[in-house]
Amino acid sequence: KQGAKTVRDTVENCARAGVEVLTVYAFSSENWRRPQDEVNALMNLFLEALADEVPDLHKNGIRLVFIGDLSAFSDELRDKMQQAMKQTAGNKQMVFAVAVNYGGQWDIANAAQQLARQVKSGGLEPEAISPELLQQKVALAEFPPPDLCIRTGGEHRISNFLLWQISYAELWVTETYWPDFSVNDFWQALRDFAARDRRFGGLKG
Repeated sequence: KQGAKTVRDTVENCARAGVEVLTVYAFSSENWRRPQDEVNALMNLFLEALADEVPDLHKNGIRLVFIGDLSAFSDELRDKMQQAMKQTAGNKQMVFAVAVNYGGQWDIANAAQQLARQVKSGGLEPEAISPELLQQKVALAEFPPPDLCIRTGGEHRISNFLLWQISYAELWVTETYWPDFSVNDFWQALRDFAARDRRFGGLKG
């Protein structure tokens, strides 16, 4: 629940800072391996958060998007996710993307399957498949690529998060765990990002 509060605070901080798209990793495809009572508690927390937070998100012009394989969730939870996305679809202030039952490897495989179906139907030549074409099929394809990836808890790994999308994102690691991630941590990450020299594989600017 404290982690959910941190999400709420971070959404507000991002909106104030002019961030266009915020994506949070709420539930990975590997999290189903956790104890069943913990998974059940998380599912109930998702339902509570949708009921409590979506009206405020909508009131503040924030569009809510879910990415991941939603088919694994209960009909009730999936319906509420779809309703929330539909309700906020026209909002322009900021995009808040929530990755649920998501994995970066699944995302890339899912994109490849879509292109494979096009090849099988005769609508696409295998030689025409390019990074640009695959980019159109991965999650968040309609949004700019992420600029900054914040990793809490002192872990120096991506943990299967947005593997394709963050290929040139700046990484910022903090020892602070997510439930304790504060506005000061947020602004420290942005200040550090602002000082980076982003070359995207080119020479130093």
